[in-house]
Amino acid sequence: MLINLTLVACLSLFSTKDTLSCCVGENIPTRAGMIKSQLSKQSNAAVGKMVLIEGGKFLMGSSNFEDSKPVHQVELTSFYMDEHEVTNAQFAQFVKETGYVTVAERKLDPKDFPGVDPNMLVPGSAVFSKPKELNSLNNYLMWWEYVPGANWQHPEGPDSSIKDKMNYPVVQVAYEDADAYAKWAGKRLPTEAEWEYAARSGKDTNEDLYYWGNELKPNGKWTANIYQGKFPVEDSKEDGYEGAAPVKSFQANALGLYDMEGNVWEWCSDYYRPDYYKSSTVANPKGPENSYDPQEPNLEKRVQRGGSFLCNDQYCERYKAGSRGKGEVNSPTNNVGFRCVKDIK
Repeated sequence: MLINLTLVACLSLFSTKDTLSCCVGENIPTRAGMIKSQLSKQSNAAVGKMVLIEGGKFLMGSSNFEDSKPVHQVELTSFYMDEHEVTNAQFAQFVKETGYVTVAERKLDPKDFPGVDPNMLVPGSAVFSKPKELNSLNNYLMWWEYVPGANWQHPEGPDSSIKDKMNYPVVQVAYEDADAYAKWAGKRLPTEAEWEYAARSGKDTNEDLYYWGNELKPNGKWTANIYQGKFPVEDSKEDGYEGAAPVKSFQANALGLYDMEGNVWEWCSDYYRPDYYKSSTVANPKGPENSYDPQEPNLEKRVQRGGSFLCNDQYCERYKAGSRGKGEVNSPTNNVGFRCVKDIK
């Protein structure tokens, strides 16, 4: 007969009653406990590490951008925020467990596209495409192309793949895709006030041009993934990347958050209105009740923050501190992703 030496040792130290408690009740996990533990590990791996953002007051906005005026005081309660943008691996886990189908993968309803040949309505999304030549920067459609088959698994089209990019930020996600993931993970999308406060590392001033300071390249080094070269025809890749970069490729801010500037735009929960800051509440503002963009008044838009790998001073300066972006809720692109926050209970 084989003897379990661990059990014998336990028997020699305690009475029978105590032995069963020690060796069976504590040292040998139950089947239910093991399953629960494994599910917990899987869940933690899927939702990722979060950073505690201590609440406080700060000056929000920027005098350099019209829709970021006026600079105003905001007070926030504490919350948790993902240390980096949600990755392809994390989003893949969500899809695996839920069977979720993103907006870019769904069939298009001809009723939503009056006057368009139904045969042209193929699921896909917008992809940045370098034009061969460019006469002006006035027409953004010169460098954006609707690509059938482009979605989160194929960010640049059906011939592209995320197979070797599981630690890159997930892109080609519409607002409702990001919101669905957040709810599955037991989190939510950040308000733009929470996002900016975290990007400013909880500082109460807004004097810096960038979230990291006033120098574009501190000590001669790039600190964010943005566009270098002649936009949009030549990316010199001085920061080491053309397109998105893996999460945590650049140094974290003082709070331990990565890529709060550049890489990919990040969805926020607020509706977009250029005049909202004139009437924003001080305590935990959540944005206006509805959306309005005078440039496209019939479209529903939400705030996006942080800029992307396509931002530079030639065309899009919206990676700078206090600036705001905006996106139509059903229009994913290959330079927009998200990260989540969680309330402290």
